[in-house]
Amino acid sequence: MNWDNLLQSWRDVLEWRHILEILILTIGIYYALQFVRGTRGAPVVTGFFVVLVTLAMASYFLKLDVLKWILGAFSAFFAVAVVVIFQPELRRMLAELGNLPLFATSHEQRESIEVVIQTVERLSDVRIGALIAIEQSIQLQEAVESGIRVDCEATTEMFETIFFPNNAIHDGGVIMKGDRIAYAACIFPLTQRSDLNKSLGTRHRAAIGLSEETDAIVVIVSEETGAVSYAYKGQLTRGVTLEELRAFLTSMLVNPAKTNNWIGWIRSLNEERTPSGPAVITKSNPHSKPASSK
Repeated sequence: MNWDNLLQSWRDVLEWRHILEILILTIGIYYALQFVRGTRGAPVVTGFFVVLVTLAMASYFLKLDVLKWILGAFSAFFAVAVVVIFQPELRRMLAELGNLPLFATSHEQRESIEVVIQTVERLSDVRIGALIAIEQSIQLQEAVESGIRVDCEATTEMFETIFFPNNAIHDGGVIMKGDRIAYAACIFPLTQRSDLNKSLGTRHRAAIGLSEETDAIVVIVSEETGAVSYAYKGQLTRGVTLEELRAFLTSMLVNPAKTNNWIGWIRSLNEERTPSGPAVITKSNPHSKPASSK
């Protein structure tokens, strides 16, 4: 009788293990699909997955042993292909998982946001182009091709000095770390998306490109019209007002809890990832300046 009880206990344990395995696989597959959806490599993976499933079903029902062996041997190459295709997204995800926000307190965050808002307001009024990347958990210096180290306090006057047209370092973007300007004259990677409006200029394409590869928030001021835009997670929002920009920066930077725990990090994969909709959103606020192609 004792052996029967012991055997039944082992069966119960094995059943719970199977349930746990199914639960882990279900959660993993769900978040993997959420992670893939809307990325640049999603169509490639989707098409390849459809072909793979079709061939697997054909080999199973038609008993094609050679094809079944080839598919089994090819599974390892598929895993490597996924890593290569989603290298920027995986790097961003791992960086967000292992790093904490750079801003120390909510007070310092709000002060840095006000510096950006005042800078954007002044440059927009005189129509001086600007490209400001606010670094979060991913080191931006690894994603840019060049840059001049500045390492000074972030002030409106310093931003104006850097972006003044006659300045030797006014071309390119600025990397802002916390409350300091780290680098200037940086060349950001241009987006490779083919579905963007051809009227978008280099400044806006560079902002989208950097936001695709990192978790940075990139603020743009148009040189042609003074219109203000921002890019985040591969999505460009054009023609925003200062209040809209302030609200967005506050929602993204003032709340440090979003990356301090697992629940917030998992939620951020669903809520703050690259959207599957249009890459460019033009605000229709009548009080905002028109969007620029610069």
